[in-house]
Amino acid sequence: MDRAPGLSVRLKLTLSYAAFLMLAGALLLAAVWVFLLRYVPDRALLVASGTSDNGVFPIRSNLLRVFAPRAAAVMAFLLVFGLAGGWLLAGRMLAPLTRVADAARLASTGSLSHRIRLPGRQDEFRELADAFDTMLARLEAHVAEQRRFAANASHELRTPLAISKALLDVARTDPDRDAREVIDRLHAVNARAIDLTEALLLLSRANQRSFTREDVDLSLIAEEATETLLPLAEKRGIGIETCGDVAPTVGSQALLLQLTMNLVQNAIVHNLPDQGTVWITTSARARTVVLTVENTGEKLAPQLVSTLTEPFQRGTERMHTDHAGVGLGLAIVKTITEAHGGTLTLTPRPAGGIRVTVELPAITAHTISGLDEEARHGRTARLRACRHQDPLPGSGPCPALLP
Repeated sequence: MDRAPGLSVRLKLTLSYAAFLMLAGALLLAAVWVFLLRYVPDRALLVASGTSDNGVFPIRSNLLRVFAPRAAAVMAFLLVFGLAGGWLLAGRMLAPLTRVADAARLASTGSLSHRIRLPGRQDEFRELADAFDTMLARLEAHVAEQRRFAANASHELRTPLAISKALLDVARTDPDRDAREVIDRLHAVNARAIDLTEALLLLSRANQRSFTREDVDLSLIAEEATETLLPLAEKRGIGIETCGDVAPTVGSQALLLQLTMNLVQNAIVHNLPDQGTVWITTSARARTVVLTVENTGEKLAPQLVSTLTEPFQRGTERMHTDHAGVGLGLAIVKTITEAHGGTLTLTPRPAGGIRVTVELPAITAHTISGLDEEARHGRTARLRACRHQDPLPGSGPCPALLP
């Protein structure tokens, strides 16, 4: 919406300085009148000889006639001095804001690398400039991450589309080719494209934090994820051990379930070829609740582990598995964790595999609403035997969770 142009801040400050100076001059003249001129007689007085005072006292009209022009000249000087001095002082005071405005103007054109770096002592303008520099740095990092993510997403989406086109071209040029084989391959490629699209939508939803928060229990979510993925673990010969305490927090039930599903599926898929193990634990601390997912597997370098939460980053030989995913599993986990005000930590295990720890803000157990206690105890009865045991490998008889 267009607005009518108004006075600049510098001009407003200049007029304010000049008006204040004129007011001070007027008050000074008023004080001269009140405390001096009002006591001057309005008629001439003759002083008799022989007294200590000789001569004629001045009369008020003569003093006013002489004083008024000079007072007006002083007021005019104060006005000019106030306007000029105010303009210079306002420009000097507003110079830092001009630098901030220039930086904002550059940022609006897409240049986020510019920094104000205002010199001088710490004052209000310096705090504003430093805060603006911090915002620019975060925006630059966020935009760079989004651009990198968009480029990777475009590449990942282009791959299944290119494969589908190639399969269709082959089927069109070779009518004798087995149609069932082409359909099966197209089905697999399209399923992967759908999975990638759904993962991108989920990642966008978590980034925008557009979800309803409710009281949830991470221990129940961990159990549900484990039961859902148990057939995949049995197919790959992976044992799952689930232990933990009630871990109440606030967040989205669906997103936290997706977070746990991603962690457990990654732990199952990227494990030893046979006789691997996954450990899932939940615990409650003073102010946080913790979900930990560990697995056996190949030894991973710390440098590689630190990059696994980046979108489309995969570990050793992940592209060659039948459940390689779309490279967004841990990126989604990181985004969901941050959207819930938590922290995500990845640590390589000395014996091989990885330990993933999700720490979220806790709430008191009695505030959890909407959870049926009878259903809670019925669903978690299989976990009671191992709930207070150390879930680390070789530490106790905590059995694999069975259906």
